[in-house]
Amino acid sequence: MHTLPLALYRAAQVRELDRIAIQERGIPGYTLMSRAGAAAFVALQERWPQARQVVVVCGGGNNGGDGYVVARLAHQAGLAVQVLTLSDPTQLEGDALTACEDTRAAGVAIQPFAADRLAGADVIVDAILGTGLEREVSGVWRDAIKAIDGQGAGILAIDIPSGLQADCGAVMGIAIHADLTITFIGLKQGLFSGRGPDCCGTVLFDDLQAPADIYSRIHTATRRYTGEDLPELLPRRPRSAHKGNHGHVLVVGGDLGMAGAARMAAEAAARCGAGLTSVATRRIHAVAQAAARPELMFRGVEDMAELGVLLARASVVAVGPGLGREEWGRELFQFVLDSDLPLVMDADALNLLAENPVMRDNWVLTPHPGEAARLLQMTSAQVEADRFTAVSELVLRFGGVCVLKGAGSLIAQQEEGIGVCNSGNPGMATGGMGDVLTGIIAGLLAQGLTPWQAARTGVYLHGRAGDLAAEAGERGLLAMDLLPFLRELVNPVTP
Repeated sequence: MHTLPLALYRAAQVRELDRIAIQERGIPGYTLMSRAGAAAFVALQERWPQARQVVVVCGGGNNGGDGYVVARLAHQAGLAVQVLTLSDPTQLEGDALTACEDTRAAGVAIQPFAADRLAGADVIVDAILGTGLEREVSGVWRDAIKAIDGQGAGILAIDIPSGLQADCGAVMGIAIHADLTITFIGLKQGLFSGRGPDCCGTVLFDDLQAPADIYSRIHTATRRYTGEDLPELLPRRPRSAHKGNHGHVLVVGGDLGMAGAARMAAEAAARCGAGLTSVATRRIHAVAQAAARPELMFRGVEDMAELGVLLARASVVAVGPGLGREEWGRELFQFVLDSDLPLVMDADALNLLAENPVMRDNWVLTPHPGEAARLLQMTSAQVEADRFTAVSELVLRFGGVCVLKGAGSLIAQQEEGIGVCNSGNPGMATGGMGDVLTGIIAGLLAQGLTPWQAARTGVYLHGRAGDLAAEAGERGLLAMDLLPFLRELVNPVTP
């Protein structure tokens, strides 16, 4: 089993890699299928070493063929195995037919699928639907997926959980929720965003010994990001450093009743290493907030002349946390938009942008699916149905860098493609988390990272800090709980 690569592929690209390996490099298709089944069986043994009863549910294509190989190997290892089929085995073709015949010859029972035959299984192997799924799952296929998910047994998905769309990570009506997914040749991008993380459980990868040089034949614009370049982006500071070397973040927001949002963004920027951090907020909030966090500079702003003074001193502006959409917030938003400073836009700044769209290169937009839907004039469900297309469209319409938040957050820039970040956890689905992310990205921008670097690194740091904070439990996690861990993460150990 190999470490997960960074490159992500669409299903058609993986099929092309498969074709090159078979047709141009002369690796028999059945050899690849046998390697896939063997890798899956090893994964099963390692995850469920005490398993004795295994049920393999096979569909009609090569995904089913992989399942037949797993069944044969499990039988040969002395496990009690049965294969349940959702299509007539006599209609199989090519390598899948060979795998089925070899499995039957080995003495494995092959029977039509029936839900009651799942009873007593320690592990169920999902080899039903592969990466070519393009329509909603229905009929006996839907019934089988529902029955498998309802058993309470361990579930191993081969290549992709059945019902999950490989390119966009959407559930096509219903999908397997696996404990473990092993995928082959190339990582499918839909495994890592949208509903993919929910359905896949732990993801393993095996390249099936495909020649390493075939990957250069396929251009992929989507990559996972795991913070691998943090020491380079955030090096040790010189001993002569002073606050003026590390930028000045101005947070604009905190209308009446929402002072906390602006403060959380500002404190995150400071904890991330910004040299100076100011907050333009309502005058009634300024004194109390300054007393609570004196390292931040709070300024009550009730007219645009006061904001102009603050903008003249800033190097980066984060606008939106607690901004509101009343007259005060609208005026501040427009005044900020008229400046040429780098911007990080969140919350109501995005909602105001949706009302009067403009395009610029030096900003980072950080919408959740609802805000993205308003920016794209569609529904949240449509955004979530294909997050990769949605984030690409946001960049085309608004320029700069866009972060589409959610499980498997996506970071996109036209020149760089799409980054996928899987740090983070469900405990972070609480108020204020987006404000903290806004501050992190602004703080990184202030320290000289490009918008692409700041957005991608900021999403990773935000999620990783959340993961560290959640070690004490996900439920009850608060946004400010991330800050101590954030400070640790932005000081990576350097040689």
